[in-house]
Amino acid sequence: MTWLWRISFSLGCLAPVWAANVSGSVALADSRDPSVRRHKDFSGVVVWLTPANGGSVPAGRQPSKATMAQIEKHFKPHVLAIPVGGVVEFPNFDPIYHNAFSSYDGQVFDVHLYPPGTSRSVVFKLPGIVRVFCNIHPTMSAVIAVLETPWFAVSGRSGNWEMHGVPAGQYKLHVFHERATEETLHGLEQRVTITGGDSVTLAPLTVSEAGYIPAPHKNKYGNDYPPPGGYSVTQ
Repeated sequence: MTWLWRISFSLGCLAPVWAANVSGSVALADSRDPSVRRHKDFSGVVVWLTPANGGSVPAGRQPSKATMAQIEKHFKPHVLAIPVGGVVEFPNFDPIYHNAFSSYDGQVFDVHLYPPGTSRSVVFKLPGIVRVFCNIHPTMSAVIAVLETPWFAVSGRSGNWEMHGVPAGQYKLHVFHERATEETLHGLEQRVTITGGDSVTLAPLTVSEAGYIPAPHKNKYGNDYPPPGGYSVTQ
């Protein structure tokens, strides 16, 4: 059994609080993405818990630093979840310049152009879904979910996920997937009960990608990307 201890100054004693490791799985349906259709890649789905009564949650339960690297003209990991106030490092492991930025959906930021072998960092102070792009390479994209809770997870390729140290209680389960509509995601929200114990497994979820329409994005200036070779830096 997992024990967490809470100090109660009013009572002058220690009160035990039960906590559990919560796990589950997700599957993607109605997808046109080749990695999903051919390889059953169900990674990148974010799940998180908030108190059902809308109460506050404790801070500092998840690492406050994370890394989203730039490797072979990709952001890795493609989907990242962090708590509000978390710091994300953007190291450039490519032999070329990059410029990570976000201009809508969540916190706006721009780390500007920086060379190979260097890194930039951003503190994410606002909750929301941050869609990340590179101002040099239009095919590069990523998602950072900035959450007002310490209880969250991102699914792996198999669709499995796990979060740790969730106190017993009533919660609301939230889901985000970048190729699902707001209506679909809202329909997946549900109340769950976490009881004291070493582990709790929730019922599997299926996230439909039906209705998803990919939209091209602009560069950080709000303009179309120039054709290949249009930049003076090494690409």
